[in-house]
Amino acid sequence: MLSEREFRRPYGAEKLLKRIESLCRGKGPIRFMEICGTHTMAIAKAGLRAVLPGNLRLVSGPGCPVCVTPSGAIDEILRLSGEKGLMIASYGDLLRVPGSRPGDTLARRKALGARVQTVYSPMEALALAEENPALQVVFLGVGFETTAPGTAACVLEARERGLGNFSLLCLLKRTEPALRALIAAPDFAVDGFLCPGHVAAVTGAGAFSFLPREFGLPAVVSGFEPADLVYSVCRLADMLARREPALENEYTRLVGWEGNLPALKAVEEVFRPVSSLWRGLGEIGESGYGLKEEFAPWDAARRFGFSERRGAEPPGCRCGQVIRGVCSPEQCPLFGGACTPSDPVGPCMVSGEGACAAAYRYGRA
Repeated sequence: MLSEREFRRPYGAEKLLKRIESLCRGKGPIRFMEICGTHTMAIAKAGLRAVLPGNLRLVSGPGCPVCVTPSGAIDEILRLSGEKGLMIASYGDLLRVPGSRPGDTLARRKALGARVQTVYSPMEALALAEENPALQVVFLGVGFETTAPGTAACVLEARERGLGNFSLLCLLKRTEPALRALIAAPDFAVDGFLCPGHVAAVTGAGAFSFLPREFGLPAVVSGFEPADLVYSVCRLADMLARREPALENEYTRLVGWEGNLPALKAVEEVFRPVSSLWRGLGEIGESGYGLKEEFAPWDAARRFGFSERRGAEPPGCRCGQVIRGVCSPEQCPLFGGACTPSDPVGPCMVSGEGACAAAYRYGRA
């Protein structure tokens, strides 16, 4: 196998692709799943699917936080946006995700006069609360383990400053329970995982060791450059061919085995695992983050009566199946016609990390 320095050179990638072809020759269908929205976009942008063997498919899993937020949660957020004296602060992608009613989004509510602000970090939402003391500012905390530490730090800062007009609507998700639910599903058909480098930078690569240990599935924590991805796919193919599943960390320049301990400590101080609803996967125990009791004054769900609930999916939308990897974006009857990035029906076409948006923008083999 090539060294890291070698595989980053042009000839190294060519050698790796030949090695992948050799490993897959004569085999039945092989499916590897990435579970990170940044991987999804990087794979599509690099055209990686087009240069892999025909019997090897890369499929996208539940790696886009906006995409896995269910329509019922969006409905509740839209209800909150109509409350007097309340301002919603959110990352930009979430503003364009429709709820159960087609076309009803936070962006539309903002155009009609609702107080909705786009922010790039939780601390910006905190600043909005300080600047608008007469308003209740609710930050929509969407993401996985990657954004959980920053969100926890924001809650700690709100307590430190005594900001009574700031609260967090915690929609954060935990990766491991979702993967376990995905593997337990009757339509699961994946032979190995490209594990998310961003999440692993917080949790540590060791957080994914359950995949080979309990399920016999090879897994590689991968970086995001084309060379990272080709090398990681080659390692998965090699482990599969040798029938020796293991967890490997390709992204060693950023990811360690134990993770970011100060970040994990902040998350543990502020949050507790709670049951959570996922689009496409349903309710999964301990798959979300909830604020601990001592942070109840900054819990928007308690303050405003928010409760996660199931909502109707847009007619014809197959985002749920795309998230589970059982349907490609092009197999959705709405893809590229009724559903486009400029006029999206489902969240997979909205988000910059969504599988449908990636396929529409870059094409898909």
